[in-house]
Amino acid sequence: MFSKACKYAINAMIYMATLPEGAEKAGLKEISKAINSPEAFTAKILQQLVKDNLLESSKGPHGGFSILGKPESVMIADIVASIDGDMLFTGCALGLKKCSEDHPCPVHHKFKAIKEHLTGMLMTTNLKDIALKVNAGDSFLKY
Repeated sequence: MFSKACKYAINAMIYMATLPEGAEKAGLKEISKAINSPEAFTAKILQQLVKDNLLESSKGPHGGFSILGKPESVMIADIVASIDGDMLFTGCALGLKKCSEDHPCPVHHKFKAIKEHLTGMLMTTNLKDIALKVNAGDSFLKY
């Protein structure tokens, strides 16, 4: 459903949201290790998130990446759109270029409800809510 890059981006953002207050910055090595992602791949993902104003980065001995703004203001849909674009929200389930109510693909009507539910969940789920569950041990970033 999500690209590999998008999964890593979501995990990286969740990881940074779990960091204790006052220590919200994390370096590339720390993030890539925490989410089990290759460093070079993680760097490209993080730079895209910086470009789309979801993260900020700073250089130097106390540098690193941090969430731009408050974790409760970043929705999972923002991360998905940054990395994978809007095809999950607007695209055809079968990848057809033209798929609509007037010209539906074979699964359009069945997939429409699923897509609407998924879109709603992604647009109403923020990083803070997820981070609280991870920090409480109710959900996990690694297995």
